[in-house]
Amino acid sequence: MKKASTVFYASIAILVVLILMGILMPASLESITTTAQNFITDKFGWYYLGIVTVFVGVCIYLLVSPVGQIKLGKQEDKPEFSRPTWLAMLFSAGVGIGLIFYGTAEPISHYAVSSPTGQLGTDQGIKDAMRFTFFHWGIHAWAIYGCVALVIAYFTFRKGELSLISRTLRPLIGKHADGIVGKIIDVIAVISTVIGVATTLGFGATQINGGLSYLFGTPSNNMIQTIIIVVLTILFMLSALTGISKGIKILSNLNMGLTFVLFLIVFFLGSTVFTLNLLMDTIGGYLQNFINMSFRIAPLNEDARSWINGWTIFYWAWWIAWSPFVGVFIARVSKGRTIREFVIYVLLVPSLIGFIWFTTFGSAAIITEVSGALSISSLTAEESLFGVLEGFPFSMALSILAILIIVTFFVTSADSGTFVLGMMTTNGSQNPSAQIKVVWGIFLAITALALLYSGGLQALQNTMIIAALPFSIVMGLMVISFLKSLNQEARELGIGQIRSNKKLTTTNQST
Repeated sequence: MKKASTVFYASIAILVVLILMGILMPASLESITTTAQNFITDKFGWYYLGIVTVFVGVCIYLLVSPVGQIKLGKQEDKPEFSRPTWLAMLFSAGVGIGLIFYGTAEPISHYAVSSPTGQLGTDQGIKDAMRFTFFHWGIHAWAIYGCVALVIAYFTFRKGELSLISRTLRPLIGKHADGIVGKIIDVIAVISTVIGVATTLGFGATQINGGLSYLFGTPSNNMIQTIIIVVLTILFMLSALTGISKGIKILSNLNMGLTFVLFLIVFFLGSTVFTLNLLMDTIGGYLQNFINMSFRIAPLNEDARSWINGWTIFYWAWWIAWSPFVGVFIARVSKGRTIREFVIYVLLVPSLIGFIWFTTFGSAAIITEVSGALSISSLTAEESLFGVLEGFPFSMALSILAILIIVTFFVTSADSGTFVLGMMTTNGSQNPSAQIKVVWGIFLAITALALLYSGGLQALQNTMIIAALPFSIVMGLMVISFLKSLNQEARELGIGQIRSNKKLTTTNQST
């Protein structure tokens, strides 16, 4: 295939084996992934918590450090996209369907089904439910994305390297970045990306199916989900063929616009004052307990540890598995930004938007549950949003709008995924060929279907956690390589020395 690299063919071979197992031996695949997932969460939970917290620390350092003034590109480079469009694109890629899927499902689960602190159904339980939702979707998640994206953008646009994960490790492994070691690293990144994106597409298909089932009584099964994925695959491949400056840009702006409309309706027609009060209180609790939650592993409480494995470790694995895709994509659209601007907009702004979203929809779900109007907690995760919308005026129209948003997020995520996978498997090409993107679109859809058929949502979660482990090691090496190169450049430019000399001059003058 034209311009396809060795990484392309090696990755396809591995995925073919996974897909065939899902088709021919679904029970065996489910058993294998469950066993591996249990082993990883039990033995490496501490590791996931530790390394993700390190990524947060790195982002905070870059935010306040003098090196934050260094630009991701040459000094004369200007950003390709406006800030609103840039934010819409990175937000759509970074959270996508998950925002809709878990907006009501996670807070109500923590409150009424399985509390992180054991405070089921209490006032404190509401605070805990929202605080841990913020924890899972806030700064830690975006720090993972930010680190990968920043490293790739720095080496691609400032150092002139190819947009490949392996090339970011050149300061550590030297010429091996161009050899077999580099190719193995890139294959790991590609497989992690495919699993991450396919999992999200699986979530999207099940929620669309759940919405249709809740509203119209459509059967909720693998056959319907297959039809949904096939139809949406055709849509996102048509979009992918138009390129990043057209299809992805237009869709990102569209789904952010539609999402904003749904948010405004639920925010203003719901309990607005309660939502604002809960938002302020939860932000305070989140910041106050930030360090404790970051390292919470519950070694002496089996129930709490099980909850952490099922939620926190799963999320950290999800973000890590998604990070090659999100990182490469965000890097591609971030040329010309300074490191400090990048960290602010990638770490803090999306986190705040997510906090507002989850408080609005989470509080609506909890109020509905407490009032007795409808037991949201008794619904499946994919139906919970539609149960909440049932209590609002024009509920059918709102539910159809929600399905449309899920569709646009699905198409945007898959569209971006094919673009990124194309880059990663054509030696870092900034504009991969249509043929390569079509192949990856088909494999994303087939992988999502194979995982769904071999265990549904649980199989998706299991595979995500497994795929994240090897790439988390690569991520750690990427950050070390980046800091090494960045600090060397800072010394060459005299960035830290300039600040130190200014302080020294000021001190001498005052003396």
